[in-house]
Amino acid sequence: MNWAWYAVLSAFFGALVAILGKIGVRDVDSNLAVAFRTVIIVFFAWGIVAVQGNAADLFKISRHSLLFLFLSAIATGLSWLFYYKALQLGEASRVAPIDKLSVALAVLMAFVFLGEKPTTGNVLGASLIVAGVLVTVFVR
Repeated sequence: MNWAWYAVLSAFFGALVAILGKIGVRDVDSNLAVAFRTVIIVFFAWGIVAVQGNAADLFKISRHSLLFLFLSAIATGLSWLFYYKALQLGEASRVAPIDKLSVALAVLMAFVFLGEKPTTGNVLGASLIVAGVLVTVFVR
């Protein structure tokens, strides 16, 4: 399976995050919900690593990579905390599209920080995401 299929699966399960999370956070503190969800993810992810048999590779990760994985984890945690609070307070059909502004921001940051070259496709696609979010937020 190539990267595009993994991306499609990511989008599908990302959509389920919004729907299942909205239902789950209904009568629960949003931070507690994130903490519970995180524990489940930890066991799930380490279970996959155990089945693959590559847990020992953890000690082969460079300090540079560990630093950026650590920073990525902090960003993930903050994203989840804010996302679940937004889901608790707002409609999933409006919160989820705003959250997907992360896609357009990631495209922009890839140009600035990773030196990736803008293409017509990714600039237009990111612009359409921003336009879609604006419609979602301001058109009733």
